[in-house]
Amino acid sequence: MTEERLHKFKKAATRRQNNLTVILENVHDEHNLGAVLRSCDSVGIKEIFVLYTDPQLKNRDHIKLNKRTSSGARRWVDVHLYANPDACFAHVRRNYDKIYSTHLEEDPTSLYELNLTESVALMFGNEKDGLSELSLSHSDGNFIIPQMGMVQSLNISVACAVSIYEALRQRDVAGMYTDNLPLTEVEQEALYEDFKNRQLIRDKRHISEKIQ
Repeated sequence: MTEERLHKFKKAATRRQNNLTVILENVHDEHNLGAVLRSCDSVGIKEIFVLYTDPQLKNRDHIKLNKRTSSGARRWVDVHLYANPDACFAHVRRNYDKIYSTHLEEDPTSLYELNLTESVALMFGNEKDGLSELSLSHSDGNFIIPQMGMVQSLNISVACAVSIYEALRQRDVAGMYTDNLPLTEVEQEALYEDFKNRQLIRDKRHISEKIQ
């Protein structure tokens, strides 16, 4: 690995936001999943949660990604795949204080009124059915992304990107990528070593595939 690559790992590990995540319910399109992962890596999200409650999806033991859309982000963002909602939300609650969901209601909160510098998970459903009542029961509040057009609908990967980039904006203002870092120095160093190991594993696999 070059010094430039190691420096990139160090900078990315320093800026990782271990108190910001995304939950996706029944989002299975490989292009959308890949785009979400790419956006999450871009803002420094360390892990995401994918929950399948749809009976047609619950037997899946992996997620399929479009490699071009994800642009390698799958290697750097951990994906926790669940078919059991209770287990999924228990895991989320261990690491994050609040869960906010995208859901239309009579008096929803605007995305731009949320405090996204706190420990928070943002939850999105698929474009057809939205979030299930079961998942909504685990939510601490609902929000919408203000829209001024006729359609009033955003692709799930776009909605996620808009939302987490608002989180990035708020966190940048609060110095959470510079002086007020969420990760301790010990956690940053551990993540840096983890990034190096992931790169080594990828390089070995690539060499092996070339040889065969």
